[in-house]
Amino acid sequence: MQQSAVPELAHTQTRPIHWVATATAVAGVVALSSVVQPGSATAAQTAPATRTQSAPAAAAPPSTTGVAFPLQCGPVKAIVVKKTTGDLDGDGRPETVAVVHCDAPMGTPPDGVYVLTRSAGSAKPRVVATLVDPKDRFTVTDFAIRERTVAATLLGYSSDDVPSCCPDVKTPATWRWNGSAFLRSTPAGAHSV
Repeated sequence: MQQSAVPELAHTQTRPIHWVATATAVAGVVALSSVVQPGSATAAQTAPATRTQSAPAAAAPPSTTGVAFPLQCGPVKAIVVKKTTGDLDGDGRPETVAVVHCDAPMGTPPDGVYVLTRSAGSAKPRVVATLVDPKDRFTVTDFAIRERTVAATLLGYSSDDVPSCCPDVKTPATWRWNGSAFLRSTPAGAHSV
């Protein structure tokens, strides 16, 4: 058997410099392909001119700023503690649902939940529905809009003897627009805390 006069070929073992060279070559091909573009395609037949229309601009949801909520707070102001937006009535314009309570310095003030909308020709939002009245003494948690339905968990009281600090009843609730009003349903699961 005859021995090769040439030592082992250098390219049979990969070294880091080989990987660097390969990566540089691939990057060069990618960069070159982004610069060199094929010419415009031509067809034997001409297509009739197509007219494109842009989609209508999405309407902005009503803001809670400056809205007079139907809430009696005395010397303190009403504050929006949570809000969410969504198209609740399917008209293509979003509504805003806000959880509002009085900015009381102590205790747990009850929440009110209000639906805000804006007329097509008006920029001023207005309250169109009260889902939770503060007189009912609920605190709202787990608040969201899902599939055109307002969902919340209401923390309340089993009797007037329960202190305001410590709600003892937890009730899930949902509201859905039926074409003329928001209907409330209470899914199974109301229980004491």
